[in-house]
Amino acid sequence: MNVLSFAKARYTTKAFDPSRKIPAEQFAQLRELLRHSPSSVNSQPWHFVVAASDEAKARVAKGTQPGYAYNESKILNASHVIVLCARTAFDETHLAALLEQEDKDGRFATPEAKAGQHNGRSGYVNLHRFDHKDTQHWMEKQVYLALGTLLLGAAALEIDACPMEGFDPRLLDAELGLRARGLTSVVVVGLGYRAAEDFNAKLPKSRLSAEAVFTEL
Repeated sequence: MNVLSFAKARYTTKAFDPSRKIPAEQFAQLRELLRHSPSSVNSQPWHFVVAASDEAKARVAKGTQPGYAYNESKILNASHVIVLCARTAFDETHLAALLEQEDKDGRFATPEAKAGQHNGRSGYVNLHRFDHKDTQHWMEKQVYLALGTLLLGAAALEIDACPMEGFDPRLLDAELGLRARGLTSVVVVGLGYRAAEDFNAKLPKSRLSAEAVFTEL
């Protein structure tokens, strides 16, 4: 598998073909890919809201009004839309849930290994919670790791994608009842297949040169 070909072929889709839908089996792969995304100390401080029906996508699109109306069609015409959310607090309940899932999945050979994992992860969480005081920012970084995983996976399946920060998180959080669940929207991704009028598909990809972005030690 040549992952470079996926990266070179992937671009931000500006117009989706509303008549084309992602096959259920392929979307199921994307869901599992998101669930298996990497995160610092396996913190998984995220939740993913999926909108596939026209009614569900219309609810997500409410977050584009009024200041981000240019993104409305990218949501309404996509086959599927995913709202990637971060937790609003990293509490002991989430720490315990992570540890018990790891135990259930057989990651600990001894009670000492389980305690070591808990102490190590708690140390990082408390570092951001009490010392750096940037827990929310740290959790959102993990959401962007999941975003990168999703985009590369979509490209591998020849599914087009449009990640969007252009929405009002206050409106979207309210529409989806996220804050009551201890969540907040971070980025919205439209998924589907590009329309013939997608101008971005016809433009060459542009990136800084290797000399500009790499330093060899």
